[in-house]
Amino acid sequence: MTASTDLSLATAAKLDRLKALLTEIGPVPVAYSGGIDSTLIAKVAYDVFGDRALAITAISPSLLPEDLEDARIQAATIGIRHDEVKTHELDNPNYASNPVNRCYFCKSELHDTLIPLARDRGFDYAIDGVNADDLSDYRPGIQAAKERGARSPLAEVGITKAEIRELSRALGLPWWDKPSQPCLSSRFPYGEEITLEKLQRVGRAEVYVRRLGWKDLRVRSQGDTARIELPAENIANFVNNTDLPALVAQFQNLGFAFVTLDLEGFQSGKLNRLLGISATPTASADSTQTPLSSV
Repeated sequence: MTASTDLSLATAAKLDRLKALLTEIGPVPVAYSGGIDSTLIAKVAYDVFGDRALAITAISPSLLPEDLEDARIQAATIGIRHDEVKTHELDNPNYASNPVNRCYFCKSELHDTLIPLARDRGFDYAIDGVNADDLSDYRPGIQAAKERGARSPLAEVGITKAEIRELSRALGLPWWDKPSQPCLSSRFPYGEEITLEKLQRVGRAEVYVRRLGWKDLRVRSQGDTARIELPAENIANFVNNTDLPALVAQFQNLGFAFVTLDLEGFQSGKLNRLLGISATPTASADSTQTPLSSV
């Protein structure tokens, strides 16, 4: 797959700089979650290094099995070597207690696991999919990665989230419009303990709503209450075209006592409001989608 001429000159120049930076860094393992950011890095690393490129996915309870399968399919489509390792962040009470810097302990576990694999290949660190937009968000995990020597080529070159989608589309990646999918631990308000059972419950709930045809969504979990977030422009369509009693029954079967719909709509990072940080309105690439159940 080669880059399309549809790229803007500015984005094409950034792609060239990204390739040059990766060449300078060398075939360092890619911390690869299967999200659109790390998948772009994996793709470009493969274009630069061929069989020497390696993507490594950390398997943890906060990663949905469906997202892991997507990561495997995408890696196979790209052609990059793909390894998997298990991480154990839930064993760390500093993570499981869900403090405001939970992400710091998550990324600490990730890179502490990846570094020995990188060293086996002659490097002291890995690279990740942090982009330029992430640097202006509340991301304590970025500091943990930096402390362990990780590099973030997308951010270093100044590539934004919108440019990641532009590049992914130009490179022929069929998942260029894939919604962002942060780890499942981000569904819980700070201070609420995270357990394996809670992660599985909220994960199964999101999969259920996805299978109704909705891509951009979050199921936030607070105690025994599930709160569904969808783009604001989709709320009326969701209410009018969803079998709500069936949805409530499914969520209750998963262990939720109450099911609510956020009337404000989906905003990435909404729970950070409790820290005095504004959430970012999320514009869906598929904001006019029709639920599959009504087709």
